Amino acid sequence: MATAKVGEALRRLGIGDEATRVYLALLELAPVRLSRIGTAAGLDDTQLAAAYGELVDAGLASAPVDGRDAIAPLPPAAGLQILSRHRAAELDASCVTVAGAFDAFRRQRLAEFKDDLVEVVTGEEIGPRLRQAWDSAREQICQFDSPPYFPIPTATDEALATLARGVTQRVVYSRESLEFPGNLTQSIEPCIAAGEQARVVPSVPVKLVIIDDAYALVSLSIKEVDVHHTMLVVQPCGLFAALVALFEQTWQSALPFHGPPHRPHRLLPADRRLLSLLAGGVSDDDIAKEIGISRRTLFRRVEVLMARLGAATRFQMALQAQRRGWL
Repeated sequence: MATAKVGEALRRLGIGDEATRVYLALLELAPVRLSRIGTAAGLDDTQLAAAYGELVDAGLASAPVDGRDAIAPLPPAAGLQILSRHRAAELDASCVTVAGAFDAFRRQRLAEFKDDLVEVVTGEEIGPRLRQAWDSAREQICQFDSPPYFPIPTATDEALATLARGVTQRVVYSRESLEFPGNLTQSIEPCIAAGEQARVVPSVPVKLVIIDDAYALVSLSIKEVDVHHTMLVVQPCGLFAALVALFEQTWQSALPFHGPPHRPHRLLPADRRLLSLLAGGVSDDDIAKEIGISRRTLFRRVEVLMARLGAATRFQMALQAQRRGWL
């Protein structure tokens, strides 16, 4: 691959110019001593130390014990995951903005909205409208799922029937969905086995169902579902587009959920010990003392483990580690 393209890709991931020059020199010369890399990159000792430290922190290069050690680039998969996650901060901010826009809409505009773009459905009317939504889907259903649930005894059967006729279903479950009594074995796993694409996050901002590009069903908030039994039916408009964007951004950051646990994979004893301490609620300072590393090294190892597991948060890391048999 052309050097210019590699350099541009690294800069887009947030790697500085001097660190990029060092990485390109590594690709050309490694394994080699650090001093020779500095000469090739045209950097003095101070600049070289900072630039190479940036690569080590990003998981892209090995850390030398002393100046006599040869250095080399590391396999980049975990490091690139870390860099990508850091750059995803802007997407997270976008999610907050969209959710805030909907909340402002609810507070300021709902009472005066008089046309057919938004319909308010309450009480016993909710169940039939949900069934109608599943029956009307032709291509795709996108959903945020979380308790409390409106009592529809046939909900799982209707979801399975929809999957059976070829409708794609993408569902983002909250942690509470997995913990709700009987929900995992009686509803979630049967739907995944039938072809549903499922992901999980600690919590979802609203209960939401998007039917094709036709309309969305959305609650005013998680708590208000139970208190007011109120649902909005949103036709294509600016609010509908915002809800679609909110779902897609949340889907991208959610952890894939594949039903029954995977077979255990190889894990170093030190990393297993680290995961066990984290899962036990031990503080970062105490973990660092227990295994004899600095806080900075601890954070770096946690980020590498999160990247290996495809997790964006420590909650997701613990969930995926448990499913893989690492805990």
